[in-house]
Amino acid sequence: MSAADARAIVAPIPFRRTRRVTFALLVAATTGLGLWTMFRILHVGGLTPLELAILVLFTVTFGWIVIAFWSGIIGFVLSLTGRDPLSLAKASPPRPPDDARSCTALVMPIHNEDVERVSAGLEATCRDLPPITEARRIEAFVLSDSTDAEIIARERTAMAALQNRLADHCQLHYRHRDSNAGRKAGNLGDFCQRWGRHYDFMLVLDADSVMSGDTVHELIAEMEANPRLGLLQTVPIPVRQDSLFGRANQFAAAVYSPMLATGLSFWQSDAANYFGHNAIIRVDAFTRHCGLPELPGRPPLGGDILSHDFVEAALLRRAGWEVRMRTDLGGSFEEMPSHILDYAKRDRRWVQGNLQHLRLLGGSGLHMISRVHFLCGALAYLSSLIWLAILVVSTIDALMRALIDPNFFTSNAQLFPDWPIAPPNLIMPLLGGTLAMLLMPKVLGVCLALRQYPARYGGRARLVTSALLEALFAMLIAPLMMVFHSRFVIEVLSGRTVAWNPQSREGRALPWREALRHTWPGTLAGACWAWITWWYAPTFFWWLTPVWLGLMLAAPLVRLSSSLTIGRRLRQYGLLLVPSETVPPAVLRELTRPTPVHGGAEPASPPSECPRDMPLQSFSRDWERRLPTRRRETIGK
Repeated sequence: MSAADARAIVAPIPFRRTRRVTFALLVAATTGLGLWTMFRILHVGGLTPLELAILVLFTVTFGWIVIAFWSGIIGFVLSLTGRDPLSLAKASPPRPPDDARSCTALVMPIHNEDVERVSAGLEATCRDLPPITEARRIEAFVLSDSTDAEIIARERTAMAALQNRLADHCQLHYRHRDSNAGRKAGNLGDFCQRWGRHYDFMLVLDADSVMSGDTVHELIAEMEANPRLGLLQTVPIPVRQDSLFGRANQFAAAVYSPMLATGLSFWQSDAANYFGHNAIIRVDAFTRHCGLPELPGRPPLGGDILSHDFVEAALLRRAGWEVRMRTDLGGSFEEMPSHILDYAKRDRRWVQGNLQHLRLLGGSGLHMISRVHFLCGALAYLSSLIWLAILVVSTIDALMRALIDPNFFTSNAQLFPDWPIAPPNLIMPLLGGTLAMLLMPKVLGVCLALRQYPARYGGRARLVTSALLEALFAMLIAPLMMVFHSRFVIEVLSGRTVAWNPQSREGRALPWREALRHTWPGTLAGACWAWITWWYAPTFFWWLTPVWLGLMLAAPLVRLSSSLTIGRRLRQYGLLLVPSETVPPAVLRELTRPTPVHGGAEPASPPSECPRDMPLQSFSRDWERRLPTRRRETIGK
């Protein structure tokens, strides 16, 4: 099969527009039903301004829940039947053309990272690669823009040693740039401009990323087989977690993420999103169309585009390239913060970047699904503030009803009182339906794991017990994360910015002092909230129990969930087990042996440069005039 034959057999995604319209109608109808039900409940006796505010806020939050619900339902059906979410056929490996020739760079941007961990992860990935052939060359490129002199020296020594160790497996290059301009996006852009012509594809890895060799080759094969494909994203699964917090999130990701990603891929089709790592990109397309401009105005909402990945995916799709997600590859891994406070710090950076996307919603030529990505990325954090607002407004409304005597005679000429009419019997169905939609993706994920490979989670009984434990933990920390996210959103909207420093990934148990220092305002607010509602509106007090209880237990939750002892003890009992522990792939077994950095050797120089321009893109109307006619005609399809 020649390259021309391969281009001829790449079939379009069937029912692409139909499935998007169907999904939109399902979300709209379900959200409309929830809106009408809440309206019926609140409208009894007239709609006050507070109740109107509750109705508006509820609709936004309910719609957010509905999107996840229907994505989970679709993902469950497709995963259960073994169907590919894009082609809807039985999943099968891609078939590249027989005369395909490609060169791929595994690029790892780093900034003041743990040098030993970076070396260990990259070495494990490179050693797991199948033998390299002339038809498919793979090289590794470490792109450093570190600023700490001691770390830079350690990087150079570690990369020199790693070049020697990988001499028979994969050619490794190291580059350090003195400037941190543009952060990660600028780091990748510098690589594309200086060495991009040497490579057809670049597989972007984070400092904590690990990928199996088979997965790397699957991604390259799909890029070779589909010349219209600009970016292919995998579903990274967290690994190597020891704390209770880390293990709970690791378990949730392993059980639920592939299924949910399958549902998302079904309706996103060729306009999927980009997570910034563990994805392969066509270098030429990226260089031509993903030069990021600065946003007008001052930070935090102006300046450098921080969450660059969403924007780069949108720009590729705008230029006519397909952006897809592979949800069936199991060899894509990452690490994550080990306790709640580090997790919240990472979210603080993402809040600032995702809120910037709201400024791009009206960008010219963007695909509608790309605009949905921007909106959903912002809503991921705005929903916490909306949820908090609903609770506060509902509390005010309940207190007003408890403190103000009802007036049954609204007119002097009135002979009979206006007795309050009991609200329709819809409160419990709405509450139950909302709770069911929240939990349904979790239930379906567990059912899928029970059917397909329960032994990888310690057996059926331990899998169900682990799922219940994770759900309880998620419910308890939800109020604290709501407070954190709400505060972050308010800080960004009020003009406070944050530095994007490297995240901590090493597990450590937090001292009580640190846990109390970061949680006491929420604990105090929860205690006051509970006391006021108990004293004036005891019925509403019980409805608020999950909220005030989570806030009052914030410090113990932060402290105990960071415990490595508890996490390891649960592993010994067979709880919160995941496939990466019970049947670890070779690439993760290699990762457990980091090599210490010694000596002062210097790494070999990177290959010769072949400079090219990376034009800055525009979100105004003038961008289209710079596009080739062929690309212009494909936009929006």
